[in-house]
Amino acid sequence: MTFIMFAEAWSAMGANRLRTFLTMLGMVIGVGAVILMSSIGAGTQAKVKESIASMGSNLFIVLAGSMTSGGVRIGSGAVQTLTISDATAMEEIDSIAATAPVSSGSAQMVYQSANWNTQVTGTTPSFFQVRDWAIESGYSFMDSDVRGATRVVVLGKTVAENLFGDESPVGKTIRIKNSPYIVVGVLAKKGQSLDGRDQDDTAMVPITTAQTKLFGSQFKGTVRFIMVQGRSEETMDQAEEAMTQLLRQRHKLRESAEDDFTIRNLTALANTAEETTKAMSLMLAAIASISLLVGGIGIMNIMLVSVTERTREIGIRIAIGAKQNHILVQFLLEALMISIIGCFIGVCVGVGGAYTVAHFFPISVVITQNSIVISFLVATGVGVFFGFYPARKAANLEPIEALRYQ
Repeated sequence: MTFIMFAEAWSAMGANRLRTFLTMLGMVIGVGAVILMSSIGAGTQAKVKESIASMGSNLFIVLAGSMTSGGVRIGSGAVQTLTISDATAMEEIDSIAATAPVSSGSAQMVYQSANWNTQVTGTTPSFFQVRDWAIESGYSFMDSDVRGATRVVVLGKTVAENLFGDESPVGKTIRIKNSPYIVVGVLAKKGQSLDGRDQDDTAMVPITTAQTKLFGSQFKGTVRFIMVQGRSEETMDQAEEAMTQLLRQRHKLRESAEDDFTIRNLTALANTAEETTKAMSLMLAAIASISLLVGGIGIMNIMLVSVTERTREIGIRIAIGAKQNHILVQFLLEALMISIIGCFIGVCVGVGGAYTVAHFFPISVVITQNSIVISFLVATGVGVFFGFYPARKAANLEPIEALRYQ
């Protein structure tokens, strides 16, 4: 019986191919739009997560304080109030895993006939732990290099490629501001940061080397900022409070005085960015889902027209013994088949569209199985839901009135 009903539904769809195609088109566009928008949203979310992961985990950045000059208030970093010893003291806090003082500037690097201008970061070996930055080849500089202010450098991937090409940089000597430096290591690739900056376009030297031989320092031992890694996400608030108390005590600030430093929770900012992309993904999917609603209304309208056109046929069926539930199932099957075939074509259109967007535009897309399955099920449900009213109307027709219908 079920097979016969499917055959009849297929025959009814084939009798009006153009109308059937136009009915399916709403489902095709709806499912395709949902999958395409969900893929773009998921791709953007994955890109943000990748950028967040490249920053490191449980991060704070402690910036030097602001100043007021001639009534003009200058922002954080204007006054060098932080020192290497501040970073060392903060490592004693139980909720802090590691700290890395930073003193940086730009410099021209030269190797044979190649040269490259990049950001040179003076820091300590713990920087690589704080930023969760692996060494791809060679090794990082040691605490002994910091104590001795030795001329050694660890290159980012971009710098290494521009200076050395395919040649291994480890053990080679480059010139930074006309002074020789030995390349001891090359950092693993990090990619872009959340603000689009190339994190691999950098070089690391011991912080004492940066202060005494590269950029100088107005006050001995002062740094621009300190990067801090908390032990866990749960203790971030506790760590921030402990750092504030410690720095105020070390800087001998009165109770009424403002902080001469600024602590920023980078993990909280990153999580906010991730939540924003999640909301954007849901919004894109919700907007695209409106197409499914339109497709469902299209099915209902066409099915109502079909019921009107086939009123006499329905009357004959009832007259020769067909029951109401048979008529109901017959028209529901037609709506279901239109939905399923439209959904299948829509999945192909959505997946193909996502790959096309990724190929021709600088947009990351991630096609997930969940988006395909959910959009397919929702679209099928919408088709059956909107097909139920016309099917019920057909099933409730009076046989005598139906047979009289012209």
